[in-house]
Parts: sequence; C-alpha cells; structure tokens
Amino acid sequence: MYKVYFENRFIVVSSEPDRLQKYGLFHKFYATDVLYKLIAEFQSDTSIESINIYGTDIRHLWKMFRIYFTEVGAAGGLVKHMSGRYLFIEKKGKLDLPKGHIEPGEEAEVCAIREVSEECGINGHSIVKSIPPCYHTYSWEGISYLKKTSWFLMNYEGEMITEPQYDEGITKVIWLFPDELNKIKNNAWLSLMDLINTSILR
Repeated sequence: MYKVYFENRFIVVSSEPDRLQKYGLFHKFYATDVLYKLIAEFQSDTSIESINIYGTDIRHLWKMFRIYFTEVGAAGGLVKHMSGRYLFIEKKGKLDLPKGHIEPGEEAEVCAIREVSEECGINGHSIVKSIPPCYHTYSWEGISYLKKTSWFLMNYEGEMITEPQYDEGITKVIWLFPDELNKIKNNAWLSLMDLINTSILR
C-alpha cells in the first residue's frame, strides 16, 4: 500500500479496497487514462479529502500512478536526543522534520545527515535505522512532481540547538518529548503526524 500526500489530502494506492479507513471515493483501476483523469480531478478539487485507488496488480498500478508525475528524491531525519526529546522545525508556517532534495549521485543516508546539519545547525548525529518513506506531490511551473522522502531515525548527544537557520527558511527549532507531540498536531502536516504515530507513538 502507498499513501501519497497532496498537502493535507491524500490518495492511497492499494491491492484491495482499504475498508478500515473512510475515504471520499473508492476507485478500481482498469484504465490508465481514467486513472490520470482521476488524479487531475483530485488535484484541482480540494473538497475531496481522500481517494482509495486499488487494483490486484499493485506493482503495475503503482508504476502507472508514478508515470503521471515527474519524480524527485529527498531525504531527512527524525532526530532523537539522548534526553528523549525529538527535533522539529517550523518551515512555511508548519512544523516539519529537516529534509531536502538528494543531490545527483548522493546516497539518501548522506543527504539526510547533511540536511539535518544544514537546517538545524547540529553535528555528530548518526543514523540508527531507516523508517518508512513518504510520498508528496506538488506543482511547479505547470509540472506535477512526486517526491519520495527517505526517512532515517538518528541519535544525537550534543547540544540541543534552538537557533533557526533563517537562510534555510527555518523559523523555529524545537525539541519535544513524545508526550508533548499531541500539542503540535494542529500546526503540523498530516504526513508528519502519520510518521510520528508510526515511528514514535506506536
């Protein structure tokens, strides 16, 4: 199953109907042109909060879904301090995790370490393990992009720096305990809360 975020809306691509969730629309995949029309309508009609597109051949369906977009790669980090706090940033008025685009020839792990340093001003953090990636869409100059962000859980034992890197577009840096995370949900992307729920609060 793949969950693709359109800001705070999403499309779930699955092999069977996902009856555990409530969706605005269910659609069984049978033709690529119909699939692309459905995606275009979802992009333009923000009143539809979610769609579940399903098909028995999930690999083929996911491939056809991705072809609609221009694909780009990014990587970032969920940083855990030895105190038990986690690192978050505020960017464009929303709380998020440090991340950025993968440079040509760069490994995702290297990108994630670099972006955390650049956006949060810390050094000495190290990767513990990978955590499930997420998928976002956005449009730029008439082109629809699908961004896959590879995420990594990281350990950090240094100073909990809170000075924003304004040149990176960061307006706030905060360190929060897990029991404080419910307080941020009204100021965080849905994708971030989903990641928190699966990686920290489960």
